[in-house]
Amino acid sequence: MESEQLYHRGYCRNSYNSIASASSDEELLDGAGVIMDFHTTEDDNLLDGDAASPGSNYAMSNGGGAASSSTHLLDFLEEPIPGVGTYDDFHTIDWVREKCKDRERHRKINSKKKESAWEFTKSLYDAWSGWLVVTLTGLASGALAGLIDIAADWMNDLKEGVCLSAMWFNHEQCCWTSNETTFAERDKCPQWKSWAELILGQAEGPGSYIMNYFMYIYWALSFAFLAVCLVKVFAPYACGSGIPEIKTILSGFIIRGYLGKWTLMIKTITLVLAVASGLSLGKEGPLVHVACCCGNIFSYLFPKYSKNEAKKREVLSAASAAGVSVAFGAPIGGVLFSLEEVSYYFPLKTLWRSFFAALVAAFVLRSINPFGNSRLVLFYVEYHTPWYLFELIPFILLGVFGGLWGAFFIRANIAWCRRRKSTRFGKYPVLEVILVAAITAVVAFPNPYTRQNTSELIKELFTDCGPLESSQLCQYRSQMNGSKAFTDNPNRPAGPGVYAAMWQLCLALIFKIIMTIFTFGLKVPSGLFIPSMAIGAIAGRIVGIAVEQLAYYHHDWFLFKEWCEVGADCITPGLYAMVGAAACLGGVTRMTVSLVVIVFELTGGLEYIVPLMAAVMTSKWVGDAFGREGIYEAHIRLNGYPFLDAKEEFTHTTLAREVMRPRRSDPPLAVLTQDDLTVEELQGVINETSYNGFPVIVSKESQRLVGFALRRDITIAIENARRKQEGIMLNSRVYFTQHAPTLPADSPRPLKLRSILDMSPFTVTDHTPMEIVVDIFRKLGLRQCLVTHNGRLLGIITKKDILRHMAQMANQDPESIMFN
Repeated sequence: MESEQLYHRGYCRNSYNSIASASSDEELLDGAGVIMDFHTTEDDNLLDGDAASPGSNYAMSNGGGAASSSTHLLDFLEEPIPGVGTYDDFHTIDWVREKCKDRERHRKINSKKKESAWEFTKSLYDAWSGWLVVTLTGLASGALAGLIDIAADWMNDLKEGVCLSAMWFNHEQCCWTSNETTFAERDKCPQWKSWAELILGQAEGPGSYIMNYFMYIYWALSFAFLAVCLVKVFAPYACGSGIPEIKTILSGFIIRGYLGKWTLMIKTITLVLAVASGLSLGKEGPLVHVACCCGNIFSYLFPKYSKNEAKKREVLSAASAAGVSVAFGAPIGGVLFSLEEVSYYFPLKTLWRSFFAALVAAFVLRSINPFGNSRLVLFYVEYHTPWYLFELIPFILLGVFGGLWGAFFIRANIAWCRRRKSTRFGKYPVLEVILVAAITAVVAFPNPYTRQNTSELIKELFTDCGPLESSQLCQYRSQMNGSKAFTDNPNRPAGPGVYAAMWQLCLALIFKIIMTIFTFGLKVPSGLFIPSMAIGAIAGRIVGIAVEQLAYYHHDWFLFKEWCEVGADCITPGLYAMVGAAACLGGVTRMTVSLVVIVFELTGGLEYIVPLMAAVMTSKWVGDAFGREGIYEAHIRLNGYPFLDAKEEFTHTTLAREVMRPRRSDPPLAVLTQDDLTVEELQGVINETSYNGFPVIVSKESQRLVGFALRRDITIAIENARRKQEGIMLNSRVYFTQHAPTLPADSPRPLKLRSILDMSPFTVTDHTPMEIVVDIFRKLGLRQCLVTHNGRLLGIITKKDILRHMAQMANQDPESIMFN
């Protein structure tokens, strides 16, 4: 179908023109939550199979290679060849080559900067370009986040009514200037009209309830339908949270279009629609994708980043920090999130730039003030009571709940997503979104805790009860007259309102758990942070109220007797909601340090770091007992992305010769000899195979390794030579040596390809333990290494071979999970 055509585009490009146009594509990547079939890509066989494409020649120098002393021919390869060193779609970059290119560029700039004032200015521009690009990224991320927050709030309230005095005001803003509101009903003002009041002319009664119910469902379905249609038609990569794909991209994978202009535009619009539809999703994860789109687009303004994929990923790491900064109002947490969760390569200067990008983004968001509370986030709270040592027991129990919920959610959601991909149901994404949105709206409306915006729900659950709170959760009985009252005494018997709220929260908890499983992975922008936090906050608030009432009715128990006297201020249910939210989010994502920092920045609860740490670590331990993968790693594996997780340990005792290819049943390794192939023979090897690279050897007899040449670079070089150099024919000799071989006088002009040869490919011996090979691939970002025995070439190990081997060692079918 159209999505499959989208994913297969760009494969098997052998002509120079198609390669050049692909490499200049401004949109770096694309592939979130969409069903991709990588089985047909050239990436499946780099040589003997895999790795990512073009570029293993990290020691490459396009201008290198001295002219032969035995010939006066102009070597056209002394000039840089357009297209050499670039990458095809769905291929992995060569980190070593990219870093080598950047060092060479830096040396060239430093050597010229003293020649003239212009060269010195260019060197200053180059030095400051990193700070400029992260500044622009932070500004754009903060502005877009503020726009999304304001628009989502307005459209969410549109489901319930409209402001007659100013259509662009949401419910809260509409009643700010009203003089006719009361303290108990501060959200009711004559300027705000529900749909029942507008259509039927009445605010109460069964007819009014049914009309509001109908309009709520109508708007929810309209928003959801518009969101999924925009994604399907204009930017299929705008769906999902984007974090699994961002992690894969930062590890070096190319998915063109994933961080492009169309994806940014459609993701921004559809994120507002998806959140306003009431689906069980959040905007925090997709905001990381939005920020990375900004970083990718701005990186094309600076050649230092546009021409180097490794340097570009430094910008994307900083952009992901800015995304979390504006999503949670947590600049420090954003930097730690980028370091702990998404980044593959994180040098010290990237840490500084990430910090600066997060700072700029947070400053812009604070200037916009989207929530009208002079805070970066909606649910900023302050607690006025300390926590006590005994409370670590319920906090740890909440951590256990978070770990169990995380393990259950990951298994259930992955099972549903796998079923979606393997059945006909996955072919109708619009119908699925409409169905889930309809069920969500129908079930959510009767319960006030599921009807309201999820962020508003979390704010209410986090807030401590006081004299200014009118929530049903704060309707305690006064000890003086037994009626419902709001006093400054937090420990008092719960009234009917609290018990009714407890039942509604229990139903909301079940509803959120079920719907989040089926919502995450839909073809609309969908984050997981807010739904997970909502589930934890509901569970935590229930536990907090239970402990509070236990302390009130049994204050003489030894647990409470020492520190919780009658009428004393001892239990804060809102704190339990905050701890539960952190525990559930940690159970799903397996984040630790960054999560604790995000939560205390989010809530201002710096005093409660120890309870947060205890709950988050407990949730991680419990979750790891059922499986070490977080939800993002699980989706990476489900989609078959070539991602080597640095957190995963390789504990097997296999050797390189057991993993390398060719194996005994395979055909011999496809190789090139250094000086006895013709152009016709070289093109025959390229046309008859689908490998992405070829080892170059001295001769078939010696099998002594000379270097490694990439299929893409060879194709580009031949096409370029035919256009620029006369005399290149099919029977022209191709040589990879420094000097041309001795040829008869009537022979056509030879073709020198030494400058595209990687003369220092990584090699290991056939007896190298695989745990060392895996470590080399992770730390150096390799795509392939060659296997030798006493200096003779035996085979090749690619990144995909390692992933297949690791899957096989884990008793998984290696072919069923790779690039499906």
